Amino acid sequence: MRVIGRMLFVSMIAIASLGAMSQQHAEQPASGDEIRIGNVMPYSGPLSEFGAIGQAEAAYFDMINARGGINGRKIRFITRDDNSDPATALELTRNLVEKDDVHLMFGSFGTPGNIATRWYLNEKRIPQLFVASGDEELSQAKAFPWTMGWQPSFRSEGRIYANYIQAYYPKKKIVVLWQNDQFGRMLYRGIQEGLGDLNRLVLVDIAFDIADEHLEGHVSILKRAGADIFVFLGVPSTASKVIKLAASLKWRPVIIVNDASASIANAMAPAGLENSSGVISAAFLKDPSDPAWKNDPAMKDWFAFMDKYHHVESTNNSAAVYGYGAAEALTQVLKQCGDDLSRENIMRQAASLRDQQPSVALPNIRMSTSPNSYLPIKQMRLVQFDGRSWQPFGDVIETAFTEGAAR
Repeated sequence: MRVIGRMLFVSMIAIASLGAMSQQHAEQPASGDEIRIGNVMPYSGPLSEFGAIGQAEAAYFDMINARGGINGRKIRFITRDDNSDPATALELTRNLVEKDDVHLMFGSFGTPGNIATRWYLNEKRIPQLFVASGDEELSQAKAFPWTMGWQPSFRSEGRIYANYIQAYYPKKKIVVLWQNDQFGRMLYRGIQEGLGDLNRLVLVDIAFDIADEHLEGHVSILKRAGADIFVFLGVPSTASKVIKLAASLKWRPVIIVNDASASIANAMAPAGLENSSGVISAAFLKDPSDPAWKNDPAMKDWFAFMDKYHHVESTNNSAAVYGYGAAEALTQVLKQCGDDLSRENIMRQAASLRDQQPSVALPNIRMSTSPNSYLPIKQMRLVQFDGRSWQPFGDVIETAFTEGAAR
């Protein structure tokens, strides 16, 4: 995600001391009995709510190390704070490769930072695995064979919402509030592609910045447009404010929010459960704050992991579940590598995942890759919030129409 404003590199060089990693550990000479993994996260700045991804990944590797590591090797997870600045992300990535001698980069957050480092990592033939972005540019197997995504693409997610509108509200008027960065733009592009000729039903769309102080004005304008459907594309903290604002204006459209904002703990509850009732989204991971998963074996393992290895104030953070699932996927890749931890073999194994079910994914959401397909998770489920829990409806969706039917 793009962030307005930059900080000087000297203020960004601190290493986030997470899990088993400390600055002293990061500076220790590498040994043959460890796997060094580099990572860049926004632990500070306007997108710091997503730093929970890296924190959960660090805790996950703590757990793996406590269990003996992977194929007899311990994980050294070196994660650093880029404040969502692409230039800082590139500098930190260079240091991780050239000074810390990491085997690979894993799970770094955001589209701009990962695109900024992609050319460098591909030139150096360093795996850039399971980036925390749904931008399709980061899953181009032929052009950038050392870079691979993990989650469903933003454009595909947007098309899912467009297809939902076509199926359930084919003649209803639409307004859109979207985050003015690559993340929001790709989601909205997917909606536009999916609606096709039905884009004429979009009465107003407003782009907002991550630190926008005029949300109340934006929501008021959208309400006055007289639309039946309100699509929000942004982060959870903003989604909660927007849903609450709509309710305070006594505006009750059909509200659609993107997957990253579909967290009960981080968005629905802060907005007010009654205000959030009826919200539509698409998901691929289980929401830890959803009581539907209370007795689910995988989520019981998740809560046990949180209690033992990741001592944070809340165990209901959806971003942390994302980090847990991505770290689980990387662990599988490294296990498949056996004794061959060459970078070539790491990429070979990452491109050889076969119909695997991530433990924290929704039922029937699978993970598969091939040398020509670098998007491990392609499936999502439509869900609706009933004031307490997310209720799935329809089938698991792997593809969505790219053009709306003329009506």
